[in-house]
Amino acid sequence: MRKWGPLLAISPAALMLLIDITIAMVALPDMADDLGSSYTDLQWVMDAYSLALATVLMGAGSLADRVGRKRVFVWGTGLFTVASALCAFSPDTGTLIAARALQGIGGAAMFATTLALLGLAYEGRDRGVAFGVWGAVSGAAAAIGPVLGGVLTEHVGWEAVFLVNLPVGVLAIAMTLRLITESYGDRNARVDVPGTATFTAGAGLLTYGLIRAGGHGWDDGLTLGVLAGSAAALVAFVVVEYRTAQPMLELRLFRRASFAGIMAGCMFMQFAAFSCFPQVSVWFQSVLGYGPVKAGLALLPMAGTAFIVAAAASGPLTAVPPRYPIGVGIVLVGTGSLVLTLLDTGSDWTTLVPGLVLIGAGIGLGMPQMAAAAYAAVPPERSGMAGGALNTFRQLGFALGVAVVGVVFRAAVGDSVDGTAAAGSDPHATAEALGGGQAGRIVGSAPADKRGAVADAIHHAFATGLDRVFVVCGVIGVAAGVLVLLTVDTSPESASAGRGAPEQASAAADQAAAET
Repeated sequence: MRKWGPLLAISPAALMLLIDITIAMVALPDMADDLGSSYTDLQWVMDAYSLALATVLMGAGSLADRVGRKRVFVWGTGLFTVASALCAFSPDTGTLIAARALQGIGGAAMFATTLALLGLAYEGRDRGVAFGVWGAVSGAAAAIGPVLGGVLTEHVGWEAVFLVNLPVGVLAIAMTLRLITESYGDRNARVDVPGTATFTAGAGLLTYGLIRAGGHGWDDGLTLGVLAGSAAALVAFVVVEYRTAQPMLELRLFRRASFAGIMAGCMFMQFAAFSCFPQVSVWFQSVLGYGPVKAGLALLPMAGTAFIVAAAASGPLTAVPPRYPIGVGIVLVGTGSLVLTLLDTGSDWTTLVPGLVLIGAGIGLGMPQMAAAAYAAVPPERSGMAGGALNTFRQLGFALGVAVVGVVFRAAVGDSVDGTAAAGSDPHATAEALGGGQAGRIVGSAPADKRGAVADAIHHAFATGLDRVFVVCGVIGVAAGVLVLLTVDTSPESASAGRGAPEQASAAADQAAAET
């Protein structure tokens, strides 16, 4: 028990924080009904968590090196657990969104330290086992999240998707305090507060601007001001990082085409693969009338395929240059998204299965190879930073994807219902209501003799919106995959520059585990 105690303490906590990226998806319609949430609100319920996780992650890693990884993990788990309780008992959507952001900050502290704690707790073959279990937990989170969220929402209530974190968090803290020893990185290192602040401001304002543009248009004064503020903050981030002696992200690494390609590929793969599923979940429940459990199970073809492909390909792909499985994997994700456009007004969940399987195959093929490719693209002393950057860009891709997809979806649905019986006085307000899961209310409020026509218009509008979203995700996925195939260098000289030799590559991975 004591030997595997650190693994038993960390794995449930890691599962908890990763599940919370997807578990809330199938609960969105119930949240909207209970709290009176709009489509914009639902976007923020998803984005507040991912955005906070992305922007705080690298700073949390630096803080952990300085004050102690165990301490940061425990405090992060505690914050995550308390924030989960706040989510469950939120009286309104604004409180829920704020609590989700707190969850993301706590999750960043946990995510930044889990591999480091495992890497230092085990050696040799035991370390390989520990990392293998951690990887399996990460993969299982994608499959478990929607199904668990559906079961809890349907049989207990949407609050349960957050309450389930409480016993797990308390147990993880108790086991960590008892079974894991404290460790430090460079205790003289300085946390890059200006870099973290400007990066958070830039990414947050960009996300807010994109979401606001979907509801108020691109010519809205506040939208333009927010986007301008985002650009200014990101420029300030670049300036700060170039001038800081110990930056949280060494921007000169992006001069390496391989590193830049991997970061872009990771971000856009996450965008293409996952950002459409909040709308899909609402379509399942609000338009097709599925319960939360059935909605969660309908996404299993993607998650199950990803898990199987990742497990089956892990051995054979060790001798293949990583740009090929990553590039081909992202192209498969994009192709799967384009296949999802087979959906039409009369479709049900079965229409999505071929596209979901292709997306899952792409995730399983490409995602596990990204860490090794990122480490190989930088000098060994920067491998920890490469791992942190990879996870940051991954979460950022989802957050920005949800925002962009929202703009596309609203516009397409608004245009589709305009002039129909479902439009009411404002087609764009109708689009907002449909995205918020209010299809049943719109149909029910129509005159009895027009309800059939309104229902038909809603089905058509939602299918049109999803079709447009799938096209955007598909084009981005295919383009990102081609970008990886063209930019990620797999020549021996490149590998030597990034890793030195096979032995140094192993050392770089170990160092990344200790620093990430």
